[in-house]
Amino acid sequence: MADQGTETTESGPGAAATETGGARAAAAARAYYDSSDVDAFYDSFWGGEDIHIGIYAHEHEQVATASRRTVERVAAKVSHLLGPDRTVLDLGSGYGGAARYLAERFGCRVTALNISEEQNRRHRTTNAERGLDGLIEVVTGSFDDIPFPAEHFDVVWSQDALCHSGDPARTLGEAARVLGPAGEFVFTDIMASDDTPTEAIRPLLTRLAAPALSTPGQYQKLLSQVGLTEVDFEELSRQLRIHYTRLTEEAQRFHAEPDGAVSPGYLAKVRENLPLWQRACRDGLLVWGIYHCRR
Repeated sequence: MADQGTETTESGPGAAATETGGARAAAAARAYYDSSDVDAFYDSFWGGEDIHIGIYAHEHEQVATASRRTVERVAAKVSHLLGPDRTVLDLGSGYGGAARYLAERFGCRVTALNISEEQNRRHRTTNAERGLDGLIEVVTGSFDDIPFPAEHFDVVWSQDALCHSGDPARTLGEAARVLGPAGEFVFTDIMASDDTPTEAIRPLLTRLAAPALSTPGQYQKLLSQVGLTEVDFEELSRQLRIHYTRLTEEAQRFHAEPDGAVSPGYLAKVRENLPLWQRACRDGLLVWGIYHCRR
């Protein structure tokens, strides 16, 4: 995941930013995820392996368990393209939980592209500890400028990272560019509903320092424009509500020590922000699910 902190002049909740906005988004994402408070928050509340929305078997399930189920669900959609002779690009790879799952489960080679060098250092260390550094290459960079040639990967993968792009059209264009002719693009994302006003969700995004959210309608249009015309969307917005309810519960139970990894000030901001996400989910302002795209 990656985040961006400056406002844009969008006309809707997910209107594409300018190229300058995309650069600001990358810089803000790097600053956000390199923060010690943010790093400790994801480690403490998600379990330090996966940092994306979970798919819950019941409403009291552990966040880490549900988050791993999401990885398994997404992988199942492209399992026919995964194997020892296959290549995967993970955009916004975070701590590398999905990359390690794919490498361990299928033996495929994974390139993990992520903006935060702090996360990437942790990712590389964990890969080495598990003997996976020969299958996973961790690259520091932006998904707006993917440093690989065209048609290079069998699968392009992303989980809840594209919502932080300052230029969704460019990001999706880059994903399509590096995808092989028979390759497939799978991603999850947090979106605004097509009829959600920008101002209705702006307060939600302060913790993530994100400028806006795309909508399903915008994604459908942009994916078609970059040549990914076969698009399946599994809508799972109920899971988003459960996920933010679980995070809110965990935040209320968590006790921040003055000298601890998560500072009391940051925890107070989290406790104030997470209920906004709960209410937005309840009011139908947000959408979440899995996209599966082909040419």
